[in-house]
Amino acid sequence: MALLTLALALIASPAFAATIEITIDKLVFSPANIQAKVGDTIEWTNKDVIAHTATVKGGWDVLIPAKSKGKVALKAAGTADYFCRFHPNMKGHVEVAP
Repeated sequence: MALLTLALALIASPAFAATIEITIDKLVFSPANIQAKVGDTIEWTNKDVIAHTATVKGGWDVLIPAKSKGKVALKAAGTADYFCRFHPNMKGHVEVAP
């Protein structure tokens, strides 16, 4: 009986959320295109000596200070194009699965 209970608990357990790492270096998001799942976190590491943002129009806006990190938890499925408000030529894309 204990084995059956353990098996059911494992089946019912939610998947572990992942942290997806993106590097900012020389005004570029790398990788620029990512795939994630609801519940995952995106974490940007800014290697530049200037601040950046990861901004979705009508959505999240993450400030990423120079030589620092910023992150956002993904709460809904869908796709999003993001950019840096300070340097609009910096662009990224995320696809979020349920």
